[in-house]
Amino acid sequence: GGIVRIANGCTVDGGSVDAVILPKSTLVRFQVLEYLRSFLSARVGWNTIGATLIISGAFGAFRRSVVAEAGGFDTGTVGEDMELIVRLHRYCRDSGQPYRIEFIPDPVAWTEAPESVRQLGRQRDRWQRGLAQVIGRHRRMILNPKYGVPGLVALPYYVVFELFGPVIELIGYTAFIVALMLGYASPAYTIAFLALAVFLGSAISISAVALEEVSFRRYRRFRDLLVLLGVALVENFGYRQMSTWWRLHGLVSATRRDLQWGSMERKGLERSPDQTTDLDEESAGTAGQVDPTRLPPSEYDSGSTEQGAGWIHVRFEAGTDVGILP
Repeated sequence: GGIVRIANGCTVDGGSVDAVILPKSTLVRFQVLEYLRSFLSARVGWNTIGATLIISGAFGAFRRSVVAEAGGFDTGTVGEDMELIVRLHRYCRDSGQPYRIEFIPDPVAWTEAPESVRQLGRQRDRWQRGLAQVIGRHRRMILNPKYGVPGLVALPYYVVFELFGPVIELIGYTAFIVALMLGYASPAYTIAFLALAVFLGSAISISAVALEEVSFRRYRRFRDLLVLLGVALVENFGYRQMSTWWRLHGLVSATRRDLQWGSMERKGLERSPDQTTDLDEESAGTAGQVDPTRLPPSEYDSGSTEQGAGWIHVRFEAGTDVGILP
């Protein structure tokens, strides 16, 4: 699997990302930071110890024969990308066949992130429901030595910090407020604890931004990096709490066995002003005027790939036992 980056704010020319620019939307900027933290920190770390549990549905290549043997994609879950990877771990270890599941941070798929609070909340609700379904279906792997590092380390981590993380956060917020109201927490202790929590949360995000700058440098404008560093500090006040609420709602939805994906609105991506395509004329045929600075969703939903500074086009000859998703 490769990395997924947010294309909001970027300009696209001929299907390729022409300029990587931080979006103007504060909500999307929070997501950009989340993606950097998730892919450049968490997934690289899990991959190092052979415990990758998710290859994003936006961008993954699989050996088709093994996927078919393991049962293929399960349409009965809203977290089918993670479910497939966990099932592949389980299938290969149960059958005793050697295998590798790798995350590579160099190839990139560009995707459009939600720009409204409502759409983002639906997405995070779905992600949490998908996680709960995966944990429930493969619970026998948890702390089972037969499944190695994925079963002994990765899955327990996901149960405690990802699945029940929002519950733990809610308990912490509640206990903190009660302690203040009852006078059990001194002002000095309160300020010190808050500062430490913000520092630790921001340190990981700032490290991810630094790693992005050192390794890839896709954000060429210095002010974009400064904004990301600022976002790393302020996301702890408001955005993090909203995320906790969405994940809590997702847990509740999971108990109701909610399998609805929900609708996701797509606005399209910014396009280079000088780019013109026949698609604009076709789209404008009966629908009236089309904004010439936008790319319709159909041109980017499947993602684009890039390797290093140049773009690569992936082709597979007939009969090749590889499938690239989506």
